[in-house]
Amino acid sequence: MNTTNAASSHPPSVRPDLPRVLGLWDVVSIVIGGVIGSGIFLSPSEIAAAVPAPLLMLAVWVVGGLFSFFGAVSFAELGAAMPQTGGIYIYLREAYGPLISFLFGWTLFLVIDSGAIATLAVAFSHNMLPKFVAMTPLVKKLVAAGFVVFLGAVNYVGVRWGARLQNLLTLIKTGAIGIVCVAVFFFAKGQGNVANFVEPKPDSFNFGLLGAFGIGLVASLWAYKGWEAATYSAGEMKNPRRNLPLGILIGTGAVIVIYLVANLAYLYVLPVGKIAASENRVALDAMALVTGPFGASLIAFLILFSILGAANQNVLTSPRVYFAMAKDGLFFKKIATVHPKFLTPSVSIIAICAWSVVLTLTGTFKQLFTYVIFGEWIFFGLTVAAVIVLRRKLPNLQRPYKTWGYPVTPIIFVLAALYVAVAALLSAFWNAMGGLAIILLGVPAYLYWRRKLDASRAGA
Repeated sequence: MNTTNAASSHPPSVRPDLPRVLGLWDVVSIVIGGVIGSGIFLSPSEIAAAVPAPLLMLAVWVVGGLFSFFGAVSFAELGAAMPQTGGIYIYLREAYGPLISFLFGWTLFLVIDSGAIATLAVAFSHNMLPKFVAMTPLVKKLVAAGFVVFLGAVNYVGVRWGARLQNLLTLIKTGAIGIVCVAVFFFAKGQGNVANFVEPKPDSFNFGLLGAFGIGLVASLWAYKGWEAATYSAGEMKNPRRNLPLGILIGTGAVIVIYLVANLAYLYVLPVGKIAASENRVALDAMALVTGPFGASLIAFLILFSILGAANQNVLTSPRVYFAMAKDGLFFKKIATVHPKFLTPSVSIIAICAWSVVLTLTGTFKQLFTYVIFGEWIFFGLTVAAVIVLRRKLPNLQRPYKTWGYPVTPIIFVLAALYVAVAALLSAFWNAMGGLAIILLGVPAYLYWRRKLDASRAGA
């Protein structure tokens, strides 16, 4: 691996190591808890509307899961070979150089993860919590801000505290899905119908059907997104060469199974047409049909914790990317600070939470988040392609785990990522251009920090 990078110019006092305290279950929990947000409870209607045939609907979830798994096996190789804090940032740096990796970190901070945290905070305070508590618009904003501050505080005082919260919330959200499935399959009292799994049958193949399947596939890939974030915390994992790849693969595989079982449960009591018409409340509709209003309210309450867990994954992992950038001299120097007592990247956590609160209170995250689809999947494709690049560039790099199905599986994922990016470009051209503009704004920022780094080296 290339060890002559920007970080070498900093004195050791600026570059303390983060403690390795995360075990295998923590990694699995980061993956499952980050992927499963509110989507599987609320959003299968979007896929059912795109492909109004149950076999095609299930096929979308299977294909999306396979594509995600192909990406996960590639990330597993990269993570095992380079178990450093920063994950994707490190892989892109080693494969393509510091500019591309900086642009990823820049976009992650400015829009991708800050936008995700803000989106989840608003979903918590504006969409789900008002089902239980009446609130004014101002109170909703304050609750959203408090949501972010709470997660920041938990992760500030120790990575173990953030991991414990993640583990608990992952258990709650998987338990909620389990409740839905058990209620449907065991207590439907004759309301279920296995014919819903196959009827109505798909139309004969045509290009319109292929396009509709593609729309559903894009939605499913978004529902599966989140497994990549575990790589950011590799520098805090025990035995990362084993636990990181194993955790990614176990977590991703578990999510695929959970999603398929949940969709079968929905279909058992709700024909595909009713799922499509459920207006993003399919789990609540299924529970209301089987158990009445109490069951639906219970799931709505548990979705609050699911949203909290998805956001906690971002706060737990993404500050490690900015920490790695700062250690390389390519971000604000203070971001590389390790708290002397809590041994966390404390300033980095404060920075991402503060920016997320700004996005939450101003509402600007709504537009920014629509911009990011195009660029984010380009970075995902580049990261998986880095497996191929680094096999050639660094043939002697120790690889405790090698990508299953290489080179077919990474190529399939790269094509899937390209498809999502192109679909975003064609369906929302100006949003995609806005996302590209945000990424390109990082170029002068990179040149600024690069000049400062070169000047410090020259003066050393």
